[in-house]
Amino acid sequence: MTANNNTLFQKRVSIEQVEESNELAPKFDKDGLISCITTDATSGEVLMLGYMNSEALEKTIATGEAHYFSRSRQVLWHKGATSGLVQNIVEMRIDDDQDAVWIRVKVAGNGASCHVGYRSCFYRKVPVGNRNENAPGQMDEQICLEFTEHEKTFNPLAVYGDVPNPTQL
Repeated sequence: MTANNNTLFQKRVSIEQVEESNELAPKFDKDGLISCITTDATSGEVLMLGYMNSEALEKTIATGEAHYFSRSRQVLWHKGATSGLVQNIVEMRIDDDQDAVWIRVKVAGNGASCHVGYRSCFYRKVPVGNRNENAPGQMDEQICLEFTEHEKTFNPLAVYGDVPNPTQL
């Protein structure tokens, strides 16, 4: 089978091919993106959820370093190019219908992956099960996030300087 649009990827032609073959035929969403879950290769901790377009996925495969597509900035993004916190791929997997990627990484430097300065982008926990017994579907009180990391791994201002914050309101 020939590659689609001169890339590493195969054209999706059948469910059997997508689910049971050894052909890489990723399904990008309507915006041309595929979700990528990134975990620490040693601890298994979830570090971040990012998105890749076909170029980012190709560069990640070719270089062994994580590349993403920034939805807020609309640019290809080599993780660690600015901060030095490069994510070196230990293993990459694709899910059953090839519409999500999981990468296990070793992070250069201090091991952090969050632009806010924490190790993981998932540094807060959402409490669950606080339902109001008298009003089904209602909570007893407003939800308060709980921090799971209590100190930042690095100072974002020192690392990124005046680079615009990628978080959009």
